[in-house]
Amino acid sequence: MNIEKFQESMYKLIVETSTKLPKDVRRAVKKAKELENAGTSAAMSLATITNNIKMADDQVSPICQDTGLPTFKIKTPVGVNQLVMKEAIKNAIVQATKEGKLRPNSVDSLTGENSGDNLGAGLPVMKFDQWEKDYIDVRLILKGGGCENKNIQYSLPCELDGLGRAGRDLDGIRKCVMHSVYQAQGQGCSAGFIGVGIGGDRSSGYDLAKEQLFRSVDDVNPNEDLRKLEEYVMENANKLGIGTMGFGGEATLLGCKVGVMNRIPASFYVSVAYNCWAFRRLGVSVDPVSGEITEWAYQDGEFIDFAEGEAAKETAAASADESEEFITLQAPITEEQIRELKVGDVVKINGLMYTGRDAIHKYLSDHEAPVDLNGQVIYHCGPVMLKDEAGQWHVKAAGPTTSIREEPYQGDIMKKFGIRAVIGKGGMGPKTLAALKEHGGVYLNAIGGAAQYYADCIKGVEGVDLMQFGIPEAMWHLRVEGFTAVVTMDSHGNSLHADVDKSSLEKLALFKEPVFK
Repeated sequence: MNIEKFQESMYKLIVETSTKLPKDVRRAVKKAKELENAGTSAAMSLATITNNIKMADDQVSPICQDTGLPTFKIKTPVGVNQLVMKEAIKNAIVQATKEGKLRPNSVDSLTGENSGDNLGAGLPVMKFDQWEKDYIDVRLILKGGGCENKNIQYSLPCELDGLGRAGRDLDGIRKCVMHSVYQAQGQGCSAGFIGVGIGGDRSSGYDLAKEQLFRSVDDVNPNEDLRKLEEYVMENANKLGIGTMGFGGEATLLGCKVGVMNRIPASFYVSVAYNCWAFRRLGVSVDPVSGEITEWAYQDGEFIDFAEGEAAKETAAASADESEEFITLQAPITEEQIRELKVGDVVKINGLMYTGRDAIHKYLSDHEAPVDLNGQVIYHCGPVMLKDEAGQWHVKAAGPTTSIREEPYQGDIMKKFGIRAVIGKGGMGPKTLAALKEHGGVYLNAIGGAAQYYADCIKGVEGVDLMQFGIPEAMWHLRVEGFTAVVTMDSHGNSLHADVDKSSLEKLALFKEPVFK
């Protein structure tokens, strides 16, 4: 094999997967967009999503700032040297990271140190199989942490909120799958896709679930029982009213694929791999001699080229429908301004905001802040950053991360430093909600995965602190203009996330009765 050409092919696969959604996923997003009611937060979210997809296409930049954990599934003819292939893939990963197509996501689990190049023990994940065909098949999925954290595994029989007993039968499996969609809410960047693995053991069940995500959104399951289950879930999961980003709405699930394998009598697992709307999964066929790409996978059907400007129109429509006009906030923000906000308001932020994720929140709980945060905005974001030859940092992608991870810290940190607004996705819990009411704070939900849309709002990088935690976890000082988000938790004790969770649980209970005989 020409290993240099193979490495080049793998680099192309990585870049294309990170920056351009496949055709089948685009069609699913377009279908969801057509279902939403104009002028709602859900419609605004989907318009922002489609605008972001277009921007990533045009700029060849990451769709989402969390470029995930790369997982390769590779089939080779007998005799192909897998060792040299592994080395070439690692080199391609390093190159893509250096050029800002991947965010450095590999962290030592004991020390917390970021490798800086997406390599490390066990990474990237590469799973090889041999087959009797005369070409190499390489599939890649980039699955981010927000949706990865909403994976779930059930051991039947079990008791499920809203659904009661799930037994060791097809109806029990059905209940587990429906519950998996409910429990994800907006934290996995809904509307999403799920892969389901029935059977196996703890690890092989999850492998089977993730394997289903490599199927085309449009395919039909050859197993009649599983086909019926997939169709049932697709029809009824969207009746839960969770909607895009968990704002409520018509589009909650964009795809459901189910696989089955044998198990031992004592164990009955149902494993669910949840994937966000930014479903970055592509594949190529490679000539085993030349190392060149001969064909791309997932290329059947129509290519949807989303139009620019729709996000601005839907944001204006949502604002006019729900809050009459945009509310502009200039940081630093006063408590009086915060107390005037209510759930459903659409705000635009100008001025400085500071990124802060897991490492920053833990640090701030034990130390003083490196900057004055009184009246300021914390953005739950781990951006993709590149430094130019002059030493200036530039933001390549900057969407929100899932906020619930910061629940143990957030309220205390806001009160300690006088922080007035927190931006993230998926909402936060009762401890934070109580602190917002006591302190005079607000939670703003940005659109998960819209990394190019928000990067465009960032007009400059004015500094960075705590770089010892790595690029994604450092505290970046970002100057923004027109940064749009929706108030989903206010200072009056109201939480859209709690309301949607409650209403969707009530709707989930409607699917308690047996369906499959």
